[in-house]
Amino acid sequence: MSFRIERDHIGLWQVDSDKYYGINTERALDNFKLNTKATNLRLVKELALIKKAAAAVNEKLKRLSKEKSEAIIKACEEVMEGGFDSEFIISAFQGGAGTSTNMNVNEVIANRAIELLGGTKGEYNIVHPLNDVNMSQSTNDVYPTALRIAAIRLLRQLSNSLAALQGAFQEKENEFSGILKLGRTELMDALPMQVGQGFGAYAKCIERDRWRIYKVEERLRQINLGGTAIGTGMNATNKFIFMITEKIQELTGLGLARSDYPMDITQNTDVFVEVSGLLKACSTNLLKISNDLRLLSSGPEGGIGEIELPKVQSGSTIMPGKVNPVIPEMVAQIAMKVMANDFAITMACSSGQLELNPFMPLIAECLLESLELMEDAVNIFSEKCITGLKVNRERCRENLERSAVLATALVHHIGYDKAGDIARIALEKKCSIRDVVLSEQILNDEEIDKILNPYEVTKPGIPGR
Repeated sequence: MSFRIERDHIGLWQVDSDKYYGINTERALDNFKLNTKATNLRLVKELALIKKAAAAVNEKLKRLSKEKSEAIIKACEEVMEGGFDSEFIISAFQGGAGTSTNMNVNEVIANRAIELLGGTKGEYNIVHPLNDVNMSQSTNDVYPTALRIAAIRLLRQLSNSLAALQGAFQEKENEFSGILKLGRTELMDALPMQVGQGFGAYAKCIERDRWRIYKVEERLRQINLGGTAIGTGMNATNKFIFMITEKIQELTGLGLARSDYPMDITQNTDVFVEVSGLLKACSTNLLKISNDLRLLSSGPEGGIGEIELPKVQSGSTIMPGKVNPVIPEMVAQIAMKVMANDFAITMACSSGQLELNPFMPLIAECLLESLELMEDAVNIFSEKCITGLKVNRERCRENLERSAVLATALVHHIGYDKAGDIARIALEKKCSIRDVVLSEQILNDEEIDKILNPYEVTKPGIPGR
């Protein structure tokens, strides 16, 4: 293995000659040996996009030669396409507000640009990581901007996934609209309902989540590019500040806007708490729904067993034939993880000091992880669980008939006392409320069905009778 020697203001360091990163990345790798995941590559690629935009603007402003600018832009594009993913291995959890990641990106781009210009990695007199690639920038404006862009892209994808989940629930609402089941409150028998109505309620809460997540993108559109270190714009010209925003808009296709007060965007990170909070709200709904499905599918013989989840894998190494509700269980765990990430984001965002929040790497890692996990989990939930979900009509009928809910439904029609007498007789004779009502000639079958299911447009009757 051959090495090149690089220097910074601290001293010298041997760098593997094959590596595109340099001394700053080497120091970070040495300092943050955490054996954990590396910086999210989505963030890295958005940083490269910003470097591409900056190179183009600096060329227009005559601060970079056309030759250098074109080499930097080409190198940025190669990073964005994933050609150098193996060069970005610094731990996601790092001190310095993201400086290590920014330096890593600068060095890889610079060394690749040097190669494109015919030089050898480390010949920074050709293209310099800081003087050229990082020109008119600071970690403190490019890092949060890259995070906002990455988050917006993921929010849009998650919103689409939630729309598909909402649609899957609505299809089940229609499919199961004519099937009656026992409604429960506090896990106790309550009132009759349509199976479809339960799925309609799930669709409504997911609809709210989808809309909230779609709308919160607006909060992320303000960027502080050109604000440099603390938002004052030192070392960036006014022309650069305005031109870089326009270039980023062009490259991303997003409705980004220059903040009217970049110092605010630089030091205050509450917007990420807001976004994470909405992800947490969505997680509470996903967790509740997944728990409901596990409960309603329990058994199949020893539990409620009113719905049947798709069988996707064997459930036990010792109990033959056992199939577990693994998809809802996975969704529940992702929901819990997103809630945990929200707490970490809240703590990190509230722990900044004065003109900067040094905990941006934790914020970025947790937010991007939550967005990625939620999108994947929601897609799997739709495709492997909700779409193929079925109803056990016979079990629904049995549970409903065995319960005393018909007595509750009769209160409005025959009074509380008489309904109570019917419930008592049914309990003593160990028969259904329907049987007592029919034997006492209080109501006929058609009248009972109408009371049980007043919301039906077309009356299919009680399934199985």
